[in-house]
Amino acid sequence: MKVIHTDCLVIGAGLGGATYALHAARAGLDVQLLSLGGPSEANSDWAQGGIIFDTSTQNDSLAGDIMTASDNMANPAAIEQLVKEGPVAVRELLLDELDVAFDRESDGELELTREGGHSERRIIHAKDLTGRAILSSVAASVDATPNITRQMGAVAIDLLTLSHNTDKPADRFEPLTCFGAYVLDGESGKPMAIVARKTILATGGLGQIFQHSTNRQGSVGHGIAMAYRVGARLIDLEYVQFHPTVFYGNNAPHFLITEALRGEGAVLVNSRGEKFVDAFHPKGSLAPRDIVSRAIHQEMIASGDPCVFLDLSALKPDYIRERFPFIYRRCAEQGIDITSEPIPVVPAAHYSCGGIHTDLNGRTNVRHLNAIGETACTGLHGANRLASTSLLECLTSAKFTAMADISDIESMEFRLPKPRSWESPQRHADPTLIQQDLSQVRQTMWNYAGIVRSRRRLTRARRILLELREEVQTFYSDCHLSPELIELRNAVQTALLVVHAARLNPDSKGCHFVVDDD
Repeated sequence: MKVIHTDCLVIGAGLGGATYALHAARAGLDVQLLSLGGPSEANSDWAQGGIIFDTSTQNDSLAGDIMTASDNMANPAAIEQLVKEGPVAVRELLLDELDVAFDRESDGELELTREGGHSERRIIHAKDLTGRAILSSVAASVDATPNITRQMGAVAIDLLTLSHNTDKPADRFEPLTCFGAYVLDGESGKPMAIVARKTILATGGLGQIFQHSTNRQGSVGHGIAMAYRVGARLIDLEYVQFHPTVFYGNNAPHFLITEALRGEGAVLVNSRGEKFVDAFHPKGSLAPRDIVSRAIHQEMIASGDPCVFLDLSALKPDYIRERFPFIYRRCAEQGIDITSEPIPVVPAAHYSCGGIHTDLNGRTNVRHLNAIGETACTGLHGANRLASTSLLECLTSAKFTAMADISDIESMEFRLPKPRSWESPQRHADPTLIQQDLSQVRQTMWNYAGIVRSRRRLTRARRILLELREEVQTFYSDCHLSPELIELRNAVQTALLVVHAARLNPDSKGCHFVVDDD
């Protein structure tokens, strides 16, 4: 078995993973960066709305908006770090160094927009492709930086720990300690081991365990499942945020319709043209995402309609084409001219507010195992995430985690044993069975653990998923490893963890909404 040694193994190359890699490599550390697809293939690339850049000296309103959106469940220390350090991270990397092409006013000042849950304009953007503009710039810098090796198409299989993956019996008495991961080599298709002083999980979200999602394919909570298997603490997994506005059409692809449209004046209406969200919240269409999603869900049930609509009539056609060119083009491809007709929309799984529990330096309860970005949970989002905080969290969590790891590697000694070889059976899995099982996971989660939950629905979901996990485990142990099989294994495990967390919490908070069975 091939073995690679490095200082830092970063699993995931979205904005969080790529930014961490930059900071670590510039301090002289060797970094292995696992990238499922191309340099810009990550959920970060699909972020449309923008990133918060609040430079006001009195930014208590931002802290208040984050806490309010979280249903008063957020961690005040995490909010304080983001509010204080976020603008610095944006200024240093995105503006001063990379000069990301954010939209600007005629006088050269950054153009600010507003999204749901925000009390003022404080979000900078690059048209409606902000994530792409940011990640492409960061990815180009990564690929130009010495000491970073991008492992294209590589898929993490499992984490290496002293407790599980060495031949020394006494290691099982050591504190939980990670020293890298088993990885499916993107070139050879064979398992290898990457032994590392620090391992960083930056695998993004879990939206693809649901039937309808804004996430990229493969976003099934890989990091969460791997961390769970080695004993890492998980927290707040019941809080899965559903984005209110995703394009709906028969046999049409799901794609995000940015909240910035509502920030600029678009409103949600039903098939009769009524502004139904106003009955649920004083801010109407600009209410926090969990409230808007439930309002849409309830309206669809009451009316029997398959979707609701986003009315853009308050926006001028030229402004729509200039400010939102990507959405204009994508909707036109589906036969909708958004300058003259409303956009059909439905909610879809969007963001995991919970994840692997970490402190503000990315550290988990497993030594030398860190998590950043959406994979992690510092408590910043509480029970519901405020719009445009996710990219900012990636920047700040990556920076502080890298700083802590640089210090550790300079001052600590690390035991990096030779890992056991990975033995993989030669029989190939049936791809039809894999797709069927993954489809069952997604349908189960959407039907029984989606926008509105009940104890009875969650109990049924758990029963289905437990049986499916046993089937998949047998399947997994008997077959040659493939990315699809690894995805299925992790999807089933992550789905069970979300259902378990939801069953343990009987209280409706934020995006975890529970109804009485009676």
